[in-house]
Amino acid sequence: MQVTRELFNDVMIPNYNPSEVIPVRGQGSRVWDQNDKEYIDFAGGIAVNCLGHCHPALVNALKEQGEKIWHLSNVMTNEPALRLAKKITEATFADKVYFANSGAEANEAALKLARRFALDVHGADKSQIIAFNKGFHGRTFFTVTVGGQTAYSDGFGPKPAAIDHCDYNDLAAFEALISDKTCAVMMEPLQGEGGIISANNDFIKGVRALCDKHNTLLIFDEVQTGVGRTGSLYAYQELGVTPDILTTAKALGGGFPIGAMITTTDIAAHLKVGTHGSTYGGNPLACAVAEAAFDTVNTEQVLSGVKQREQLFRDGFAAINAKFDVFSEVRGKGLLLGAVLNSKFEGRARDFLVASTQQGLMSLVAGTNVIRFTPSLVIPFEDIKEGLARFEKAVANVVNG
Repeated sequence: MQVTRELFNDVMIPNYNPSEVIPVRGQGSRVWDQNDKEYIDFAGGIAVNCLGHCHPALVNALKEQGEKIWHLSNVMTNEPALRLAKKITEATFADKVYFANSGAEANEAALKLARRFALDVHGADKSQIIAFNKGFHGRTFFTVTVGGQTAYSDGFGPKPAAIDHCDYNDLAAFEALISDKTCAVMMEPLQGEGGIISANNDFIKGVRALCDKHNTLLIFDEVQTGVGRTGSLYAYQELGVTPDILTTAKALGGGFPIGAMITTTDIAAHLKVGTHGSTYGGNPLACAVAEAAFDTVNTEQVLSGVKQREQLFRDGFAAINAKFDVFSEVRGKGLLLGAVLNSKFEGRARDFLVASTQQGLMSLVAGTNVIRFTPSLVIPFEDIKEGLARFEKAVANVVNG
């Protein structure tokens, strides 16, 4: 069968509008399409491919587990899931792990746990969930309602109730909203889809203090920031704030679908047998690959290398901006970076994405005004240099029309 982009229109539900480019193979931070055109990958599958494409540690783990056992229901447990859970708890604040298949499922589990905990401990009146405008927590109906972007949640009928939003980094607005009826606050320590916006120090510490004051659980959505993306294993570890519940996915499997919710023993106890579950969550194949990814990322060499690479990107963007004057700032941390377009190019992020693709560079957007970059955490320095050169050509093409 000949596979073309037109086949997508024939057989796929039209909720996506993918590029004409169909990649067929990858190695490290380089990808080749059906016509054997090469691309440098600054997108990483939206912060997923934390070790690039076909990393030998992940390939070997998949092959080895693939010859052992592929799937078990959660009527039984399995060795890869328990090994991975042990390593996660040893490396974080958490005591307990729940495995899912995606970030949305991990967030769904976190929100359900928070509501169940509040009901059991405080009673039915403590049900409010607070989240932040421009946040993103997934596409299930619960998580998309908690996410602060109505464009994603409107149009599907009545929404889950007792969910309120305020602006990110506005501590006064948050303080006015939270009360003893608030069961949980869900936030990204660095907003991704919302435009690569970091939490300021006073805000994030103030949120934690107010949660403590009102006996409210703090949930960190680290689906995008987790597993080395910001230069620490999890972003909370450099913020001086520890959540009660944390969610992780995307980079956790290095490209293999897996997510997890982690928390303390006391909180975890409220998801008793039968209260929540997943057919594929904790799948042996996924956990074996994720264990290999986790072991590879959770090293001083890789995590410090993220910060080195961040500086190379920032230097490159500064040099491009000195020539073309297109960015007002570069936001983010580690290898979760957003080049914000200035007023002359406002709203044209997609133009830069398309131009980059034409130059053999895979990039992303975060809204209409931010070009987002989430490459492999171990992208070779020479690939950064070559990718930036291609990006400069793309910028020149947009600027020059």
